[in-house]
Amino acid sequence: MTDVVALAQALLRADSVTPARGTVFDLLEAALRPIGFAVDRFVSGSAPDGPVENMIALRPGAGPHLAFAGHVDVVPPGDGWTGSPWSGEIRGDLLYGRGAVDMKGAVAAFVAAAAQAQGPTLSLLITGDEEGPATYGTPALIDRMAARGIAPDVCLVGEPTSVRQLGDMIKIGRRGSVNIWISVPGRQGHVAYPHLADNPAGKLARALAALQTLGLDHGNDWFQPSNLEITDIHVGNPAHNVIPARAEARINIRFNDLQRGEALIERVAAVVREHAPAASVTGKVSGEAFLTPPGPWTAVVSGAVEARTGLIAELSTSGGTSDARFLSRLCPTVEFGLVNATMHQVDEAVAVADLATLTAIYAEVIARLAA
Repeated sequence: MTDVVALAQALLRADSVTPARGTVFDLLEAALRPIGFAVDRFVSGSAPDGPVENMIALRPGAGPHLAFAGHVDVVPPGDGWTGSPWSGEIRGDLLYGRGAVDMKGAVAAFVAAAAQAQGPTLSLLITGDEEGPATYGTPALIDRMAARGIAPDVCLVGEPTSVRQLGDMIKIGRRGSVNIWISVPGRQGHVAYPHLADNPAGKLARALAALQTLGLDHGNDWFQPSNLEITDIHVGNPAHNVIPARAEARINIRFNDLQRGEALIERVAAVVREHAPAASVTGKVSGEAFLTPPGPWTAVVSGAVEARTGLIAELSTSGGTSDARFLSRLCPTVEFGLVNATMHQVDEAVAVADLATLTAIYAEVIARLAA
């Protein structure tokens, strides 16, 4: 039987700042092979977004195919930790380390659950690049699965979704995200002779003001209204008496399933060019919004949570993006994991008791699919 705490400690002791490769995957493979999983590890991509290591671990069974998706890469630890961010140290009731809740703890819990629960076909889809660009992470996993004919029926992503206590929230969707860059050209000149120059700053300011009053939608039953935020303004002008040659800005839109990323880019471009006809507008869609409506799969996960914790989990689409934005194209996808209070923080930690409970919840999910 896999000891969830020991496995979590081993994973935490492997420095795996994104993109992760090597040791952390060695540890995971060593835990999976003895419990019947065939492990396929591969490296994808090249600089600047690669190379990235990924893993598909598969154990055939009877009934539906459940894919558990997760990542073993972590954000840099930063300064100010009480101990080493790679110690995997237990102090009191807490296990400390970068990635304890986001999300090595959940990965360890699912492996431990798979060791004790039999029945359906199980796969683990583990990437070394969720915290980074994700160009060669989960998208590469999906391509590899397609090439091998691996098609899960349902997917569970182990992101830390719980808020105040383990089991209080399940994510059934996420908003999409798009970054848009705006560049307005002008003509540099002396501020005392504005007729000899063309100031792009005012044009950009008027365009941004119009964008801030642009009502995108009012939201719907599962999503809040889409929101547009200005995240950077830049003219690159160190002098106080020079009209700049160019003014630039970046915006981010977090959008619900009433919108599509490319259409938002086009909409923003149209507004900008009303005020700055020569402006260039480019965008990159990080992910589209998705929703897994309440149904049989959400009922399985909710039922398992209630059976093991007594809580009726809130079904939510709040928060940022995750790799579920890719996996939701394959099958019904939900996210459920540990309490997210310390993720990406100094002294990130998980309650040892929560690791045991999460293992029990994941085992209950597997058992319910097998029933």
